[in-house]
Amino acid sequence: MWIVVCYDVNTETKEGRKRLRRVAQVCKNYGQRVQKSVFECQVDEMKSEQMRRKLLKEVDLALDNLRIYRLTEPRDKHVESYGEIQTILFDEDTLLV
Repeated sequence: MWIVVCYDVNTETKEGRKRLRRVAQVCKNYGQRVQKSVFECQVDEMKSEQMRRKLLKEVDLALDNLRIYRLTEPRDKHVESYGEIQTILFDEDTLLV
């Protein structure tokens, strides 16, 4: 399944900036950055729940905002993207040169 993870971490303090880096790192472990605080992840149910638990451990719910959206399949029919696109579709064949 494809999910989109979006977050807004309060970075007014040193602790907030550390939280931001930790949240981004969790997201990088499961998907790819498509905007500064937005990641697309192709995961199964188990990895999705695992990621959700890790993210909820990192965010401060009193100061930050975390949103997780599940995309309707097939993804390509429901996602519009404009501008420079540098995403990798992991389920497609790749050519290594």
